[in-house]
Amino acid sequence: MSAADSGAASHPEADSDSSELADMVAAMSTTSSHMTPPNGYRSAPPRTTTPHRLAMSDRKLSLQERGSRVARQPTIETKRVSITDGEDCVQLNQYKLQSEIGKGSYGVVKLAYNEDAEQFYAMKVVSKKKMMKQCGFFRRPPPQGSCSKPLEPLQRVYQEIAILKKLDHHNIVKLVEVLDDPSEDKLHMAFELMTKGAVMEVPNESPFGEDQARSYFRDVLLGIEYLHYQKIIHRDIKPTNLLLGEDGRVKIADFGVSNVFEGSDARLFSTAGTPAFMAPEMMSEREQSFSGKALDVWAMGVTLYCFVYGKCPFYSEFIVELHIKILTQAVLFPETPTVGEDLKELIALMLDKNPETRITIPQIKLHQWVTQHGSDPLPLEEEHCTVVEVTVEEVQNSIRLIPSLSAVILVKSMLRKRSFGNPFECPSQRAQRSMSAPGGLLTGPWGLLGSSLHVHPSLMASNDGSRDGELEDLYEDEAFTEST
Repeated sequence: MSAADSGAASHPEADSDSSELADMVAAMSTTSSHMTPPNGYRSAPPRTTTPHRLAMSDRKLSLQERGSRVARQPTIETKRVSITDGEDCVQLNQYKLQSEIGKGSYGVVKLAYNEDAEQFYAMKVVSKKKMMKQCGFFRRPPPQGSCSKPLEPLQRVYQEIAILKKLDHHNIVKLVEVLDDPSEDKLHMAFELMTKGAVMEVPNESPFGEDQARSYFRDVLLGIEYLHYQKIIHRDIKPTNLLLGEDGRVKIADFGVSNVFEGSDARLFSTAGTPAFMAPEMMSEREQSFSGKALDVWAMGVTLYCFVYGKCPFYSEFIVELHIKILTQAVLFPETPTVGEDLKELIALMLDKNPETRITIPQIKLHQWVTQHGSDPLPLEEEHCTVVEVTVEEVQNSIRLIPSLSAVILVKSMLRKRSFGNPFECPSQRAQRSMSAPGGLLTGPWGLLGSSLHVHPSLMASNDGSRDGELEDLYEDEAFTEST
């Protein structure tokens, strides 16, 4: 994405924070280069590249070369976690947890340095205790006629892990390792570090130009096509869930409300996601099902509108009024900034209120604005998509359910003692282990799989048991297996 730098320059606050994180990583990398890793040896320095190889690396890859890339390494699953408080950091197995770089719904995101790999990651830290306390509170019963069982917050996390472990695409954020010790409260997930953070904060007074918006949107388009190819509906596409890497490539994050489906499309019944990015068919008062793919297309249309105008096409401080606008108002295009007619046409096609006539992903890929009138076509589906399967058994196995009444009594005892370990275990056996990383929850301008707290609730995703103001009227529980 050659225009990444120009896009970042148009957002001084986001650029400042991203630069600060990048500088921090660079400084820590310099320091770590003078340290001896715990394994006692250091990997050899990279070989000097010949001038011929440098020239080849600058060449744009062909579609065939893109398809022959090396598959990602499997996600590491670690069940034993050693936590030690240091003077300037917390040691978590081979990771040194540094400063907080974001905040999510149930925890924080920390900068983490892997001493073995000599690489930085974004470590999402969530509290299982907090999520279990949310179960059963601030929830409405499932819609009538729905035979699916709603997922609880902790179940959603394990569903997200089951999905991310399978995905392998250059426009999807990669889950590197899951550290889940049953005796610890904290669940840790190491993601690849996207140093530039969210592609945009909304509202924004400095939106992207058309060329920059096209570059970012094409990345999102390929990422969504890949997800749909893998029979996954994201359900919460928005600028703050699109992360920007050093190479200027956009990657899709946050699969907390995603759905796995069977057949050609998902048939969904319930509400999930961020209110300002929800499609009108989700707001009907009568019982009905709706297309999952069409929902993602609508959210992509709202996102593209945000890219070029810096705000959502439909907005209100009140959720009910917002719903009415989404249901009844036509899309209005401000006079400034100036936007081409091709782009307006594409946005209008994506924000068609009728999901049956709404433009589809294959049609978007061929649109004249996306391809610049055919001069820059996107790769075909088979050229960038490889089949992976997330089976029902795998998702179920990743969800930890309480099997019996005795287990419920045990968990309640844990909560009373403010410990997620065995309350009947000898205290001396647990005195050697720190329970969690110190420090409060900080709010940053960007966060992996999270969102800023300085925006209106209509721009924030609905989360189980965490509803503010007007969001209490929304019900966002749904099952991951809703299908035709």
